[in-house]
Amino acid sequence: MKNYTLVFGASLKEDRYSNQVIKKLRENKQQVVAFGLQEGIVSNVAIVSELINYEHIDTISLYLGPKRQVAYYDYIISLKPRRVIFNPGTENSTFVKLLEENSIESDVACTLVLLATSQY
Repeated sequence: MKNYTLVFGASLKEDRYSNQVIKKLRENKQQVVAFGLQEGIVSNVAIVSELINYEHIDTISLYLGPKRQVAYYDYIISLKPRRVIFNPGTENSTFVKLLEENSIESDVACTLVLLATSQY
């Protein structure tokens, strides 16, 4: 059963949206894993800096700009998530096409807004 959210581009800095999303997802009883450049813990979620072959990813909430995403295209596609959420500033039409070609949904949205409005 796919039921995890991967926060991709997670930050330990509390003012970053990726950090706030981890907290909100946990408050909403969602199962969360996180990837970021700096390792640490946010709301009992370990931010790891290595690419792990997760098997149960439903959603990837993306917090990397388009130029930095290129290095991770293959990895993200290999996880076979149901959807990838492109948060503000991460929009990338090239990556959206690749996801579509691999039968992965994409959503240009704000994960925080989706959670706040019960649309997640």
